[in-house]
Amino acid sequence: DFKTTPILELPMSRRRLQTILPPYLMDQLGLAEDPIIREAAQSTQLLDQTFRANRLEKKESRPAKNFPVIQIFDANHAQTLPGQLVRSARQAPVDDPAVNEAWDGLQATLKFLQNTFRRNSLDDDGTRLRASVHFGERYMNAFWDGRQMVFGDGDGILFRGFTAAVDVIGHELGHGIIADEGQLAYVYEPGALNESLADVFGSMVKQFQLAQAAHEADWLIGDRLLTPNVRGKALRSLAAPGTAYDDPVLGKDPQPAHSRHFVRTREDNGGVHVNSGIPNHAFYLAATGIGGPTWEGAGPVWYDALRDPAVTPSTDFAQFARLTEIASVRRYGLESREWQAVREAWSRVGVESERYERPLPWPLRAAQG
Repeated sequence: DFKTTPILELPMSRRRLQTILPPYLMDQLGLAEDPIIREAAQSTQLLDQTFRANRLEKKESRPAKNFPVIQIFDANHAQTLPGQLVRSARQAPVDDPAVNEAWDGLQATLKFLQNTFRRNSLDDDGTRLRASVHFGERYMNAFWDGRQMVFGDGDGILFRGFTAAVDVIGHELGHGIIADEGQLAYVYEPGALNESLADVFGSMVKQFQLAQAAHEADWLIGDRLLTPNVRGKALRSLAAPGTAYDDPVLGKDPQPAHSRHFVRTREDNGGVHVNSGIPNHAFYLAATGIGGPTWEGAGPVWYDALRDPAVTPSTDFAQFARLTEIASVRRYGLESREWQAVREAWSRVGVESERYERPLPWPLRAAQG
């Protein structure tokens, strides 16, 4: 039988690089018949492995509490970061679309955090944001390395430049928020929850930018990355995990939408990109069940749960579900429509919240009688 490695046995100093394209997809691309795709995938994997080995966790110095400083660098297809500074505060757009897309995506994410959650940058203390574009040759990924965003230009056959999708930018910056608040270990269920929360942030940033209510959104992640050569619509779907793509080169989207199909594996840090489909779908169900703009309904509940002191490196799906129930009661009241929607969402994906892990706060217990 499959057994997960106990979280406490994993050294927390060795945090994983958090990329938008999962390792299993890169493995698939590394077998492509097209030599350009195959070589681009293999080169991307080698770079990702290098960053995983060398990554350092540290925060930027914190400037005064005003709108955070954004800086965009050009790596000029080299692998040295950050590269040459090409756009900074109060500078007008430049001739390079990738630079402007990165700038706009970072700014959109910061404005979303400020306007919806009153959060001042990723650490809520105004830390500056840096991003490097044109990283490597045909690098097919984007990632947050604990200090900055990094974007590749894609292979030009299957993937466009990775600055093109604001939800991808929101996703990767979401990892910065998660690291600051929750410290979820990047393995097995905590890691899948980590990836899911990043998708939640990415989806909300995209919906906020488009002024969409939950029922109007497409609930896709990375739909602007794929070229017309791909038989698919995005990297992931929160509304229907497992349906984002079905392509001869990429393979079929492997994400489950229900816990009965949980993928038990040691690959991809225990399936963090695959099994994130389960909590992803729970968030979609809660958001559409509550209705209205996601950042006014289910979004604050998930954000409150992430910030709950009860979140630990080993928090799993059931424990997080319980924290969202508690957060929904605090925000909307016991037996509220929102509380019911949150409970039903987790139930529909086969996750029963950990009822006895942590009781409701005493005023709420009293209200229950």
